[in-house]
Amino acid sequence: MTRTKRRSSGLRLANVRIRKHATAVLLAGSLVALAGCSDSGADASPPQPSRTQTASPSSPPSSTADSEDAAVVAAYTRSWDAKTEAYKKASSAGTDVNKYTTFKALADIERSLSAMQKAGQVTTGKPVIHPKVVKVTDAKIPKATVADCVDTTNWTLIDKASKKPVPLPSERLIKYVSTATLEKWGTKWMVTELATQDQAC
Repeated sequence: MTRTKRRSSGLRLANVRIRKHATAVLLAGSLVALAGCSDSGADASPPQPSRTQTASPSSPPSSTADSEDAAVVAAYTRSWDAKTEAYKKASSAGTDVNKYTTFKALADIERSLSAMQKAGQVTTGKPVIHPKVVKVTDAKIPKATVADCVDTTNWTLIDKASKKPVPLPSERLIKYVSTATLEKWGTKWMVTELATQDQAC
């Protein structure tokens, strides 16, 4: 391969990386589900709660399980509220992000916020979520799985200086399936992982 061809190839790769950064800056944060997803595909819904709770013979009554489900959804919702506030200013400073989110989920959020800061972008509006508890597993550290359909119709990525919307791929998913893993630390549920699915809902 000649030097000219190598340079040309390198420029194409750089342009692809720049475009991916600009259009999928909130991949982990979920404004853009996945660059290359299609909103015209067959609709799919998040998994329905099958409530496969691992229980011991001395399990509490179902009302306790319902209460635990409510606590899981509340923690998940607070995590999203804090994340939305952080994205409004492209910074987690002064928000409750780390009170409800940790491990991989927190790292993904901070990575998205860093990319937004570099690009001079923030968000307006807010997403609409529809979380449902799929599973709670009793263990030394209890875990829960939440399935969600995230609607980003009124959650907009904008240029901080001009206040104008940032152009995004037309094929991106506006409503998409998302799943979350939470762990219970003492009496508090924390979101440890948030995964966006290449699936419309």
